[in-house]
Amino acid sequence: MTTTSTQDQVDEIFADASRMYAQAVERLEQDDIRDAAEKAWCATKRATDALILALMHEEPGPTGFTSDCLDDLVASGRAPNSLQRRYYSRLSQLHGACFYTGACNRHTERRIRETDAYIADAEALAGQ
Repeated sequence: MTTTSTQDQVDEIFADASRMYAQAVERLEQDDIRDAAEKAWCATKRATDALILALMHEEPGPTGFTSDCLDDLVASGRAPNSLQRRYYSRLSQLHGACFYTGACNRHTERRIRETDAYIADAEALAGQ
């Protein structure tokens, strides 16, 4: 039986986040902003899950669990408020407004394209 270390899991989740971001940009370039927004949200969620696993040694779970854990990291000073704000902005605007209701706005593309910076910041906080 093969066991996977926590660090291997963290690396795998960050790699998945990067793949999702690449797909988001690809969908954006094909003028499918709603799918691009959802893929960018997924990339944000996965990067946050990896950060939680790296710092809290907790298995990433549903969005509610991820949100609660990120809130705890910020409250403990282990993650900056700015990361938390960017996470919730993406949850609300990319996942909720744009993907689900089609209410994409002039900031949607910027949020999608800036997801790579979010991933990089989460990786840095995780010690990647």
